[in-house]
Amino acid sequence: MQPPPPGGGPTPHRSDEPVSELVQRASQQLTELVRGELRLAQAEMKEKGKRYGKGGGLFGGAGIVGFLMLQTLVATAIAALAVALPVWAAALIVTAVLGVIAAVMAMSGKKQVDQAAPPAPEQTVESVKADVAEIKERAQR
Repeated sequence: MQPPPPGGGPTPHRSDEPVSELVQRASQQLTELVRGELRLAQAEMKEKGKRYGKGGGLFGGAGIVGFLMLQTLVATAIAALAVALPVWAAALIVTAVLGVIAAVMAMSGKKQVDQAAPPAPEQTVESVKADVAEIKERAQR
């Protein structure tokens, strides 16, 4: 319950306010809410961006070391086969095996990319459309 105004007159109710003022206030509050949420999202994304940057750098370094390790493994496989075969034959066998692996990976990758098309966030678009429709429906009441 609201306390009576200082003049002792009747307590004003929000329903006494003109609709235009209510709409204007709602619009201002919505604008403030959206701006606040955007500021929060911006701060959160900035912090996450820093972490992603550090993580990405570490993954990149791990990738380089892993690539060097695989090169060493290929050289080891060639050296092991060279015990029983000429070096050129051992290198050719390892190259063919790596080629088959690369082809299988490329075909699997193409299949995954084809399944991901089109590159649009379809579920999010539908969700936003539903939200807009709900807002419009409630605004008409």
